[in-house]
Amino acid sequence: MKFALASLLPLLAAAAPTSNNASSDLPNGAEQPAAFTVMAARSASPIHFLPLTASGQSFYLGGNTTTYCPLPASQCPPGNTTVLAGNGGSLSVVVPGGQQIYVAPSGALKFTQAHSASTPPGSSYGPFEYVPGPEGSVFGHYMYSGWGASGFMACPTENNRWQVFAALGNATVPTGNADDCLGFSAIAVPSEAVGQTWQYI
Repeated sequence: MKFALASLLPLLAAAAPTSNNASSDLPNGAEQPAAFTVMAARSASPIHFLPLTASGQSFYLGGNTTTYCPLPASQCPPGNTTVLAGNGGSLSVVVPGGQQIYVAPSGALKFTQAHSASTPPGSSYGPFEYVPGPEGSVFGHYMYSGWGASGFMACPTENNRWQVFAALGNATVPTGNADDCLGFSAIAVPSEAVGQTWQYI
């Protein structure tokens, strides 16, 4: 499946921060960002340019990120953007123990509660991967290839949100029909917002 990214890159180029955390494991001298946000790219669709948001231990395209901080408001980090850490296997949070990202047996992209590593039996923990873009580009791609998936898809829900699933034909999606879902390219935008959220809820 092809996605036109040409219209996306110019819009983001000026605003995207870069990271100084280099990794020799990436090709072409690319840098592994310490953290990144994700934006969907699928031209001529209702999900084009929507950001990945964490809410209710699930991920959506669009809508609001939901977070919690136990400290006085003046001491809490902003927590208004969904930021992934490292290669995308966890969220970038302050809470001790962190919050892991996984794919539930239904195929839904999920994250663990704070202070708990509990996930449903049979969940997949990856591989999740940050893949750098072409040489000279600040953008990469966020990938999941577990269970033979080809990345991610967004599925409509009753409340007009698009829930994110692994791109699997047998996923248990809200409408009951995986054909209702739209595959998308998950554009990874390096972020300097490391530890800018206490925890996601």
